Amino acid sequence: MKRKFIMYWLMAGIFLLNPYAGQSQFDKLKKSVDKASNAVAGNQSTSSKSSQVSSPETRGELAEPTSGSHYYIRPDGKGKEASKSSPAKDMAAIAMQLKAGDVIHIAAGVYTSKADQSSDVFDVPVSVIGGYSPDFSQRDPWGKYKTILSGSNDINKAMTTERLGILTDKGYKEWNGEVVIDGIIVDNGARNYYQDAVSQDFIRRKASPEKGMNPTPNTPGIKIRTGSETRVIIRNCVVTNTAPTQGAIDVQVGKDGAAKIENNLIVNNTGEGIMCKSNHHGKTGLPAYEVKNNTILFTWKYDAISSFGGNSLMFDNALSLVAENNVFGFSDFGGVNNIKQCKTVTLKNNLFVGHKKYDYQEFGTGLKLDEMEDYANYLTRESSNNHSQEIALNINKEWAEKYFGRKEISRAEVDAAAKVSNSGANQLRAMFGLPLQASYVAKDADIWLHRMTLDDAIRLGLNTYGNQLGCSKP
Repeated sequence: MKRKFIMYWLMAGIFLLNPYAGQSQFDKLKKSVDKASNAVAGNQSTSSKSSQVSSPETRGELAEPTSGSHYYIRPDGKGKEASKSSPAKDMAAIAMQLKAGDVIHIAAGVYTSKADQSSDVFDVPVSVIGGYSPDFSQRDPWGKYKTILSGSNDINKAMTTERLGILTDKGYKEWNGEVVIDGIIVDNGARNYYQDAVSQDFIRRKASPEKGMNPTPNTPGIKIRTGSETRVIIRNCVVTNTAPTQGAIDVQVGKDGAAKIENNLIVNNTGEGIMCKSNHHGKTGLPAYEVKNNTILFTWKYDAISSFGGNSLMFDNALSLVAENNVFGFSDFGGVNNIKQCKTVTLKNNLFVGHKKYDYQEFGTGLKLDEMEDYANYLTRESSNNHSQEIALNINKEWAEKYFGRKEISRAEVDAAAKVSNSGANQLRAMFGLPLQASYVAKDADIWLHRMTLDDAIRLGLNTYGNQLGCSKP
């Protein structure tokens, strides 16, 4: 079969005797990538076997909220009735009739919102459940019945706000109920502005009106922000190819609120894989977070020369957080960032692998995994069994070669490459002995958040790692 990109399977073992030696781990995996083409036939049987993962009952459970009215969405739908027998074609079609506690059920298909606006943002606390068969009788969110939220980069149509947003803290400051997002796939590949539309190797942060292109959205794939007492569940979702400033999954809950983020696959994004925030800063009623059984891989810093982003998990200080049984892998900076000094953090049985700077950070100090017990100030006594170990990845050879072969640049290199213009402003600055200002920078990276196909992304989530850690197929 002819395909534009030949898919290779890589079973790459990363042996982590020193969990801090991030670059050597990257180099070792890269060497394994180079050998992968010689083992395609053998790996085909391995990949088939690895896709058949049994899901423990405590993970991948499919949620079925029952409160409120229920609405149904299918790509060939029409009108606003949104019943099972007469579904609407998109969430935007029923946005004005939604009320607190309503549930939206979405069948398999690719959705780009109203007139390719590429963003669905609601100010009402509703739940969104995807992965249904066309008749809504079955669910298989990562397999046969994928509900994919995508979009366009057309500057005349598309918006650059979060792909799916539930922002209720203004109109529902106190709402005692649940917001559930389950079985939704966000793939921002089609929303990004790539320097080369064919290779899709490098995202652009600035719009190009002459080409009719929006900037690459710097917003989350899934964003939830609630007031007091609201409970949030984000489960069985996939987020890939997003380029946010902060979280690919970004959650902010209020006083006496809670959030459970479990069994999600978050792969190939900038910023933070998961960002947990507080919408309340009093002494009591702090929001409580559970982050369990997620697989977070390949989290890039914000851009090629940024000093922020690039963490698997980051969070505010005015909350409590338990992170358990997660896989935190291959971030440009680190695994868990507690630079905001949250004092109630429990890390249990998480796998850290291949981070470039640190595994855990407090203040401005990055710690290796084996230093956490001695030097971490804000981890609870219940924190235990965080570790590194050999893992195997089913990864696309071409994507991996670009990722591990990319040349990273420093701020010093960029400054050295800056060109100083002979502008009037610079002439005036020269008269007063002030530093001249560069007009443009001639140096940049070659690869930045190159696009990963959705099939390749999901393949990375079909395996659990270590002792049944990370996500599994729901």
